[in-house]
Amino acid sequence: MLRFKSMLNLKWQSPPSLRHHTISARNCSGIALVTFFFCTLFALPASAATWTVTSQPPRLVNGAPVLFQVKPPAKLNSLTGTWLTHQLTFSYDAISKTWFALAGVLFETTPGQYAIELTGQPATGKTPLTFTRKFAVAHFPYPQIKAQLTVEKKFTEPNPEQLQQAEESNKIKQDYLNRVTADREWDGNFAAPAEAAISDVYGSQRIFNGKAQREHQGVDFRVPTGTPVVAMNSGTVLLARFLYYEGNCVVIDHGQGLLTLYFHLSEFKVKEGDVVKRGQEIGLSGGTGRATGPHLHVGVRWQGKYLDPARLFELRLP
Repeated sequence: MLRFKSMLNLKWQSPPSLRHHTISARNCSGIALVTFFFCTLFALPASAATWTVTSQPPRLVNGAPVLFQVKPPAKLNSLTGTWLTHQLTFSYDAISKTWFALAGVLFETTPGQYAIELTGQPATGKTPLTFTRKFAVAHFPYPQIKAQLTVEKKFTEPNPEQLQQAEESNKIKQDYLNRVTADREWDGNFAAPAEAAISDVYGSQRIFNGKAQREHQGVDFRVPTGTPVVAMNSGTVLLARFLYYEGNCVVIDHGQGLLTLYFHLSEFKVKEGDVVKRGQEIGLSGGTGRATGPHLHVGVRWQGKYLDPARLFELRLP
């Protein structure tokens, strides 16, 4: 402050012809300095500089889930957003005083800069607050494991009756697996569904009976038949029935378009509509459906797209 006062006390040396204006010029100079000081100190706009938007993990890649965390410039009643054309509904964490939403980067997303667009409804006032920030998405080199697998012929060359069964199962999946419920049911970290090693990873290429299939859309756990399978997080059982390719499968809805899927079970321990908690037993592993042997296939689906379950287990969630 002393330095600032000394700056105001500096004398401006005017030319002789302007000596009679010395007092007014000195005053104008001081006023200009004061105006600049107070504008700098108090007139910062409540806009981009006051928003904080971060992602976990910091480096985003295709096929991976992501947790967005937001600290807005003012107290909000609600916060929504758009990411990769998908709608986000944020929840508030009173401990960290941040808003958060779980989302994903689709497998087919090409490298580039992508924007998250936010709209907050302030607690006081009617004018919504908006903010946009871009995040870089990189390509992840998923392993090109061309696994040569042999399954029953009905899964690669189904007859008319088997094809009808497969089509009926596909209709069920199209109906159920694209549902987006409004309320978030998951709470805290997602846990592995079984204590076992992973035998196949997300994104690898499969070849059944010599025919190339799409990339592996989940992870496989190496477990024998009869191994307990538990819910990865809290939610509601959306499906618990037999499907042509998946065999006995359970699908849990964790809210806001996030589903976890458990395939090839030998036995159900829950029914559709049941509310389950993380770690609750939902079935026993097996080898039903299109399986080369006993194992547990686990999938994570966000708003109609499959993500890497292994990466979901790594996130530290509110």
